[in-house]
Amino acid sequence: MARKRGPRFKESRRLGVNIYGHPRAMKRADGTFNREKRNLSNYGQQLLEKQRLRAYYGLMEKKFSNYVKKAASEDGVTGDNLIRILEKRLDNLVYRAGFARSIRQARQMVVHGHILVNGKKIDIPSYQVEIGNQITLRDKYRKNNLFRENFLDRHLNQISYLERDYDNFEAKLSSEVEIDEIPIEINDQLVIEFYSRK
Repeated sequence: MARKRGPRFKESRRLGVNIYGHPRAMKRADGTFNREKRNLSNYGQQLLEKQRLRAYYGLMEKKFSNYVKKAASEDGVTGDNLIRILEKRLDNLVYRAGFARSIRQARQMVVHGHILVNGKKIDIPSYQVEIGNQITLRDKYRKNNLFRENFLDRHLNQISYLERDYDNFEAKLSSEVEIDEIPIEINDQLVIEFYSRK
C-alpha cells in the first residue's frame, strides 16, 4: 500500500498552511518557500489547493482522484460532496474523535486493528462510516497510556455531527457532515476546477 513518507513540517511550510496541526509545524515558516506567496497562475492556484486537500487527509493522487470522480457522480455540489466523503473516512473520524493525535497515527491504529465499528473490527482506513455508526477503541487498548491520553485529555473543537462517549471510549457519527464545521482551510471549488480541466 502506497503511503506518504515525506517530511511533514517541510510540506506544511511549502503549502503555506499547518496541515498536520502540530504547534511547531510552521515555526520556521518565513514565506521563502511558500507557494501561495508567489504570483501563481489560475492553474497554479488550483494545483496548490488540490495538494493542500490531499495533504490534509494524507492521500495519494490515484485514491484522491477517485474520490473526486465519486463526488462528481453524486447529486449536489461536487466540492461539498468531496469534503463529506473525505471526512467520513474511518481514519479521519478516528482522528477527529480524538483517539489519535494525527491522521497518520489514526491510520496506524485502524490498520493494526485497534478500532471497532459497530462492534466489528475494521482495519481499512478508507472505510466509509455511515450516520449512526459507533467507532470504539477495543477494550484491550483502553489501558494504553497514549491512547487514553489522546481520547480523555484532548479537548478538540466540538463538532456537532460527532458525539463522544468518554466513559466507553466511543464516538458516533450522529448526523451528516456540516461543511462549515470542518476545521480545515481549503477552497474546494479550485480543487474541482483542477480536475475539470482534464
